[in-house]
Amino acid sequence: MSPPRTSFPKDQIEIVLLEGTHESGTAALVEDGFSVRTHKGALEGDALLNEIRRAHIVGIRSKTQLTSTVLDQCQRLLSIGCFCAGTNQVDLESAADRGIAVFNSPFSNTRSVAELTIAEIIALHRKLTARSHALHRGIWDKSAAGSHEVRGKTLGIIGYGHIGSQVSILAEALGMRVQFFDTLSKLPLGNAHSASSIDELVRTSDVITIHVPDTDTTRSMFGKDQIAMMKPGSYLLNNARGSIVDLDAMREAIESGHLAGGAVDVFPDEPAKSGESFVSPLQGLDNMILTPHVGGSTIEAQEAISLDIANKLTRFLNLGTTTGAVNVPEVDLPEQHRGGLGDGSEKRSHRILNFHRNVPGVLNKIHEAAADLHINIAGQYLQTNAQIGYLVLDADPSNAPALHERINAIEESIRTRILW
Repeated sequence: MSPPRTSFPKDQIEIVLLEGTHESGTAALVEDGFSVRTHKGALEGDALLNEIRRAHIVGIRSKTQLTSTVLDQCQRLLSIGCFCAGTNQVDLESAADRGIAVFNSPFSNTRSVAELTIAEIIALHRKLTARSHALHRGIWDKSAAGSHEVRGKTLGIIGYGHIGSQVSILAEALGMRVQFFDTLSKLPLGNAHSASSIDELVRTSDVITIHVPDTDTTRSMFGKDQIAMMKPGSYLLNNARGSIVDLDAMREAIESGHLAGGAVDVFPDEPAKSGESFVSPLQGLDNMILTPHVGGSTIEAQEAISLDIANKLTRFLNLGTTTGAVNVPEVDLPEQHRGGLGDGSEKRSHRILNFHRNVPGVLNKIHEAAADLHINIAGQYLQTNAQIGYLVLDADPSNAPALHERINAIEESIRTRILW
């Protein structure tokens, strides 16, 4: 069965992918018949607007900022694909207000981040970076001083989601004792156990790794007071979000010897693209691993993310499916209805996709419009959140375009699209 067509040919749907997204997703979109343009880096200002102003789909990673001001000038934009786990770079509320579905890939890089974290824990305990830097300077420092096995050490994980739980499994396989803290009740894996409080975890862990999202409650959650509570000689890792840890306090703790070292992959202010200068309070410290936001940057993770987002975008364009969207109601849709339209035909129904304000009376207006036009509805799907409703109608193709126009004219409608 061929996929349904949108209201105009697929090759006229413009997709712009920025920031060097993996070519596997690009190939999947092109194979499905869409027109795709790619750029290696992030864009901003007029360069960004000139490139995406006429686009129907925009794909980005973490650097391109899609603000309300930018979205105001992208009238054709139907969806945004964030080829990464986070969505902080997109004004999600403004996108929803315009009927723009935003998709991300929160789990495809889980293993890559978990493996980096484990590698850093071992490297810090063995002072591998310090030993390597010494040899690069021509200093032969063959000593066991300050070097330890990770076996038997207590790992404290703040945030026991997909990444945190993966770190837990790998750490336990190395012989570490694992405890975690999460604001939600989580089932421990293996022999891990939940700490009674975050303070208990901080005080009793030999190494702490953070895996929480960027929210109002997590920003600046790990500052001078929390670092002071950590065990002398312990280690702190942040591969989550740059807003979580106070880097100046972390530097002070390492310089004083309170912390034995640490690893940071994310920073409050990061360059927009490779090659730009970078400054951090943590530069120049011994036994401090700094990486340029590469936790999920493996070929395997980038390919998985690219294919995941391409699949979500394709299903949204072809079927109207919003499963996996982070800012609009999620509706998982089947292929468009065939037959059963009252005339004995096997014609495919037309599918009308409508985002609207979630206020009383909207459905009644839409049903009245269908009744006025004597349109048979073969299928109806609806999901809402506090602000937005997403209604999908499979309608008799004879009058579906007229119904599309009537629905689009309703005061509460945000955006209406039709699939032939």
